[in-house]
Amino acid sequence: MAEKLIHFDWAIKKLLRHKANFVILEGFLSELLKFDVEIETILESEGNQEYKDDKFNRVDILIKNRKGELMLVEIQNNSDNDYFHRMLYGVSKLITEYINLGEPYRMVKKIYSINIVYFQLGHGNDYVYEYQGNFVGLHDGSILEPTTTQQEDFGIQKVADIYPKYYILKVNNFDDVAKDSLDEWIYFLKNSEVRDDAQAKGLTEAKAHLRYEHLSKVEKKRYESYQKSRIIAASVEHTAIQKGMRKGLKKGLEEGLKQGLEQGLEQGLEQGLEQGLAKGLEQGKKDIAKKLKDKGIPVSEIVEMTGLPTEIIRRL
Repeated sequence: MAEKLIHFDWAIKKLLRHKANFVILEGFLSELLKFDVEIETILESEGNQEYKDDKFNRVDILIKNRKGELMLVEIQNNSDNDYFHRMLYGVSKLITEYINLGEPYRMVKKIYSINIVYFQLGHGNDYVYEYQGNFVGLHDGSILEPTTTQQEDFGIQKVADIYPKYYILKVNNFDDVAKDSLDEWIYFLKNSEVRDDAQAKGLTEAKAHLRYEHLSKVEKKRYESYQKSRIIAASVEHTAIQKGMRKGLKKGLEEGLKQGLEQGLEQGLEQGLEQGLAKGLEQGKKDIAKKLKDKGIPVSEIVEMTGLPTEIIRRL
C-alpha cells in the first residue's frame, strides 16, 4: 500500500510556497493545463493569510509563471452554494489588481482559475471540468475568430485564449482508476497517496518531500491540529446535513399526511354524494313503480317506464 502523505491543501499553505518545492506545483499545473509551467514567483493573495474561521475550509495560492500569466489554485473542502460566483469574483479581482491605471487593455493578464473541490458542486458526474469560452453565432453556429493581426500581436490562436480559463476538479467523483498522468494527480489529491506506478510530473517529488516524518516538531503539531479541525468541520457539516434531512423528511411527511387527509375527505364526500344520489334515485323509482302497480298498470309497462327489473316490481 502506498504511503500516506500530507494533505495537498496543507502542503500549499506551508510547504509548496518554497522555491525548492516549486517543481511539485509545476508538475501538477503542467499535467492539468497540457503545457509546461515554470513558476516565477508566488504572489500574495487573499487565501495566503490564515483566517481563524477559515483555516481548514479553503486555501488558495496565486502563482505567476515565466510568461507573466497568473494561476489561482483554490481548494475548497466544505460545501459552498455560491462557489461559481466566487470563482468569477476571484478572477475579476485579479484582473483589476494586476493592470495599472492608464495601461492599455492588452496588458490584462491571462488568468487560469484551478478549483479543487471536495464537495458536490453542481450536477455532473465527471471529475474534471474545463470552461471553454467562445463567441458563437446565434444563426449559423460559427465561432468568432481573431484576425491575423490580432493573432500576431497578442500571440493567440482564438479569442478564448485572451479570456480567463476555469478548471474544476471534483475530486470525490474520481473512481480511483488512473487512466492517464492527470488521473494520477487526482488520485493523490483524493487519497493523499502517490501510486507506485505513477509517472506524472511532480509526483515523484511530492512523494519525497510531503512526508509527515519530514516535518519539524512545530509543523507536526500544526498539522495534527489542522487534521483535528478538518475532522471536526466534516463532522459538523455531516450533522447539519443529517439534521436538515430529518427536518425535511418530517415536514414532507406532515405535508403528505395533511394532503392525504384532505384528499381522502374530498374523495369520501364526493363518493358519498354519488352513492346517496344513486340510492335516492333507486328508491324514487321503486315508489313510482309501486304507485303504478297499485293503479293496475301492467308490470311490463312499469319495467319500460322505470327501468327496474321485473322481480323487484313484483315484490313491491
